[in-house]
Amino acid sequence: MSRLPAWLRRLWPRRLAGQMIALMLLALVLSQILTLVIFADERRIAIRALDRSQTLARTESVVRLLGATPTSLHDDILRNVSSPRLQFSLADQSLVEPVDGEEGDDDELAPRLQAMLAGTGVRAVRAQQIDEDGWRDRRHCERPFREHRRGAEEARSDDDRAEHGSGPRWRNGRCLPAVRLAAQLPDGRWLNVVTPILPPPVAWGPPYFLSLGLMALAISAVVVLMVRRITRPMAALALAAEQVGRGEQMAPLAEAGPADLRQTIAAFNRMQARLGRFVADRTRMLAAISHDLRTPITTLRLRAEFIDDPETRERILATLEEMQRMTEATLAFAREEAAVEPTRRVDLAALVESVAADLADLGHDVAFAPASAAPYPCRSVALKRAVRNLIENAIRYGQRARVSLEAGLDEVRIVVEDDGPGIPPAEQERVFEPFVRLEESRSDATGGIGLGLAIARSIAHGHGGDITLANRPEGGLRAVLHLPATSAQGAA
Repeated sequence: MSRLPAWLRRLWPRRLAGQMIALMLLALVLSQILTLVIFADERRIAIRALDRSQTLARTESVVRLLGATPTSLHDDILRNVSSPRLQFSLADQSLVEPVDGEEGDDDELAPRLQAMLAGTGVRAVRAQQIDEDGWRDRRHCERPFREHRRGAEEARSDDDRAEHGSGPRWRNGRCLPAVRLAAQLPDGRWLNVVTPILPPPVAWGPPYFLSLGLMALAISAVVVLMVRRITRPMAALALAAEQVGRGEQMAPLAEAGPADLRQTIAAFNRMQARLGRFVADRTRMLAAISHDLRTPITTLRLRAEFIDDPETRERILATLEEMQRMTEATLAFAREEAAVEPTRRVDLAALVESVAADLADLGHDVAFAPASAAPYPCRSVALKRAVRNLIENAIRYGQRARVSLEAGLDEVRIVVEDDGPGIPPAEQERVFEPFVRLEESRSDATGGIGLGLAIARSIAHGHGGDITLANRPEGGLRAVLHLPATSAQGAA
């Protein structure tokens, strides 16, 4: 699609149903055009052959009728059987003039008519086809019979016949190709027959467009039903993948649709089950490690109390306390990734404001810029923890935190700014790794074991978003929690 012109890419449908309908209709139109091109000549030949057969059959009937009726009735008979499309007349001379001494210049019609008139006493049969440029006198041009479109009033008047000769002509003056037949009756007179060779009806008429429209409607209906049968399970699969990507727990999907789609859904269900078992196994393993470490840490703390040297005792107890905090933080980090908190719609502005207010009540320098209500589907407990980690990080290393909420068309941003020393650009991604601390700006006295940002980013990823860091030009660090608006729509 990238190679298509820009205007066509703008018109091309985006959804699967629209693209399939567009492709099917395009294939239908192209096949119809190709069919018309292939069979146009065959159609013309078939119509002309049918016209000739009907002309020969009517000529045979007229000859036999004339042979079975008195001569006095012949003029009335010919007047009643003639029409602007096929005209009969009796004369002493044949309208078909021999060419190069031959009886006529049509090698097909004359023998056929001769065979059909066997036993009627006809002496000679002539046939001649005249092209549109072969008429000697324009007054003798033929025109098609239009009575089926304009009614009997289109038939020429007697004065028009007398003025323009034995046959009508085109309104625009062009001569039509025509076929002339002549049969010499037993009494010596010639039965002359003149019929124009009409062009076949235009293929692009109303019947064609009606047929094309009905086929297009039928194809569109079938495609819509098929696409709905396919896209409904696909939409459910896409929503389930989004929910699993956010860390939510959900029941296995029903395996519906075509066989290929059922196999895909079954593979997705197996993948979801494996991921659940993997996270659960890791959580149980970390929980067991944390539990097993508590006992020796407690034992070491009790034994440290019996150390006589106060300085040594305090150092050992501080180390054991740090080990305890690392163990608890590690377990919390693992539990966060395996959280089963349900998603619900909350006011994001109120959620961020409540976290900022709680920390301000504890005496920290935290300011929240008022924002309008922003309903958002999320796991509120986890998201509050991520925001709290960012604000605490700003307080710990930047003395104060300024928090704001920015709602855009594509995403919602929670911004936390501080007045600290910032982070070198080369280290701004590494600080999200577990247990990473930058000693240049993160001293041991300020606390932290290096899991706050890792947990916050894990929560952001669980909501389909991310966290980015950037140094402010005026000094300090700017942390932005990005939450996609599309994720909000999909989770709603």
